[in-house]
Amino acid sequence: MKQQPTPYIGIDEDRYAGMTAKGKIIRDAWVFGLIDETQTCKGWLPQGLEDLHHKVNDEWDKYGCSVSSLPPELRERHERIHNEAIKKARELGWSGELETDNEA
Repeated sequence: MKQQPTPYIGIDEDRYAGMTAKGKIIRDAWVFGLIDETQTCKGWLPQGLEDLHHKVNDEWDKYGCSVSSLPPELRERHERIHNEAIKKARELGWSGELETDNEA
């Protein structure tokens, strides 16, 4: 019997409020307006997150994968979203040295 894929728990429930690879994809999707900033992706199946990852990568490719190459509006949104995430993660005990490897 084939095991069903595990739905994602949502960025707000992920380790250190989403300081994981999945969380980074979601935050970047917010930056690029691919999903609304209220979308936590809770309940999404792995394929949905993989599809979002491809869309995020397509957007980054437009800017040479560099924050400094983003237009001012996107750069400001990136800074706000990621700074808020870092602040929240540090409040939860995240050290900031690297993203967590053991994802939810």
